[in-house]
Amino acid sequence: MEENQESVGTQTHTSTGWAHKIKMWILEYKRVLTVTKKPTKEEYLTVVKISGLGILLIGLLGFAVQMIELMFFK
Repeated sequence: MEENQESVGTQTHTSTGWAHKIKMWILEYKRVLTVTKKPTKEEYLTVVKISGLGILLIGLLGFAVQMIELMFFK
């Protein structure tokens, strides 16, 4: 099994590959949770509006492509 060594100050820690990956994932997860915040109502509504508009535009584009295909290629 491959071993990874990590230096912390003057101590050297040796851990297995999967244990190190789990430890690093937990540390990264903690960091992300401390940085994030709950969006305000205004931020949330803005994201909902933009997402809805994007979904609508993609749907209309797909509809237009299908209509063009039906009109000219069948």
